Amino acid sequence: MSMKWRLTDRSKMLLKLELAITVPALALMAFSVWNLKHIQRDKNIEAAIQRDFQYVLKIADNKSWRKATELVEPARKEFPNIHESEAKIREGLTRILEQHPEFDYAIVYDKNCHVMVSVIQSNGEHDEDFWERSQEAINSISGWLPIEAGSMADHVRMMAERGEHEPMFYSEWVTQRNRHIYLNGAYFVPPGAGDEAALGIVSFNLDYLRNTFFPAVIKDVLNSKSNALRNEANPPAIMLHFSRDSEPWVASANWDGGKPEVERSSMEAFHDTVWAIKYTGTTVADIGAKFLRNNYLILAALTMLMIGGIFLTYRNISREMNLARLKSDFVANVSHELRTPLALIRLYAETLELGRLNSKEKYQEYFRIIREESERLSSLINNILDFSRIEAGRKEYEFKETDLSELVHSTLDTYRFQIEQNGFTFEENIAKDIPPVNVDREAIARSLLNLVNNALKYSKDNKYIGVSLYRVNGTVKIEVKDHGIGIPAAEQDKIFDKFYRCGDPLVHNVKGSGLGLSLVRHIVRAHGGDVKVESAPDKGSKFTIALPLDQMPRAGMATA
Repeated sequence: MSMKWRLTDRSKMLLKLELAITVPALALMAFSVWNLKHIQRDKNIEAAIQRDFQYVLKIADNKSWRKATELVEPARKEFPNIHESEAKIREGLTRILEQHPEFDYAIVYDKNCHVMVSVIQSNGEHDEDFWERSQEAINSISGWLPIEAGSMADHVRMMAERGEHEPMFYSEWVTQRNRHIYLNGAYFVPPGAGDEAALGIVSFNLDYLRNTFFPAVIKDVLNSKSNALRNEANPPAIMLHFSRDSEPWVASANWDGGKPEVERSSMEAFHDTVWAIKYTGTTVADIGAKFLRNNYLILAALTMLMIGGIFLTYRNISREMNLARLKSDFVANVSHELRTPLALIRLYAETLELGRLNSKEKYQEYFRIIREESERLSSLINNILDFSRIEAGRKEYEFKETDLSELVHSTLDTYRFQIEQNGFTFEENIAKDIPPVNVDREAIARSLLNLVNNALKYSKDNKYIGVSLYRVNGTVKIEVKDHGIGIPAAEQDKIFDKFYRCGDPLVHNVKGSGLGLSLVRHIVRAHGGDVKVESAPDKGSKFTIALPLDQMPRAGMATA
């Protein structure tokens, strides 16, 4: 009987589910690969980091200007009026320098009155180098002030009209003993100047800038919440150098030398200086490469997970499809198995009813056939019912203390006639030292009959069945041995699966449900034991049921 195999609704659903998962996942993978290649080609990662670097350096420059302004502003407000006497002006400048040690000197210049008063920080009087450097700077300033003072004062006033606050800043280089020294200061319009070409000037102390001012600015920038590159694992390093010298003048503690990734000339208070930034121990190119490498690794891992998911889904669908095919075969086989004994019972019953038999022997033969077919039908139905209960989790076993020797012997006695009628040589070996055990009598009997029935069905010319019951250590074993077609090694684990039937042609020519061995394994495991098979093609099989004596379930009901 042939039956066209079709996908079940559940198989169709699983197939659609797999397609619904795999198609978007494959599309996402393809897009991710393309996107990573696109990023790598255009160097977008490096460009993004460099933009962040530029932003951080801009913040650093702006913070240095604000901090410098905050330092100068109190001094500007305290500057003496230019119309006071020179002594008063000098006294005022001295007082400012005493209160603000961050300045080297202070100057008041009035172009209209041709007045220039300068005072040098008093705590540097005994430092010849400091005194000489300050004097050189004042001399330099006195050289360009008469020319530049008017335009500088006008620029300050113009910026004030635009809402910009004083002071303004300047930078210059002076030469001292063949050394170029960087000077930086602030200028503003002093009190009482009106529209006159007058300026107030203070100059920052270089040691203060290098040791206090800029380290505080750098620390503030690196720790700022607005720092887009803030990273406790590998924070960026910042340094400041002069435009004419690439060596760091001021640097953060984690600066490790090497070439900066991004530089920015100071546009605010400290002209002729350059801000620089980089990551410690790595480069932006390395970060970009690492980012791509990590993304490829993550993509590979996700791909493997997806492949695993597809494989599992495929396996489940394959199992479902195989199960659908096996169920179809099961329905066909069971239909045949039910139809055959029913047809025989009906045929012989009708013959008996019509009274066409003349001899008593024929009556007895027909009655025997009807009984055997009824038993065969009952056995098949019991197997199906047991399978249904097991699948639903409602199979119950009634464990009672049982004489296993008597159980095996009586079970074989009921089947002995059928064995001999089929021309089999039968051996029964039951040991005498088997203790009583707690088992479900009917379930163990059915397991034994299933094994014997398989030996009957799957033997060719060498018809032999041997049943043994013996005790080994802490277990009692029931063996059923035949000289039948045998089972290939590759299929010996599968024969205990529901609906499974071997690929041997003889197996398929013999009708069966494919449930017998599955039920045997379930029954035996419910008793705390196991069933094994030893077999080889054309050399017969030996099935062994092992029941542990010391782990037998107690008498009573148990649900599998």
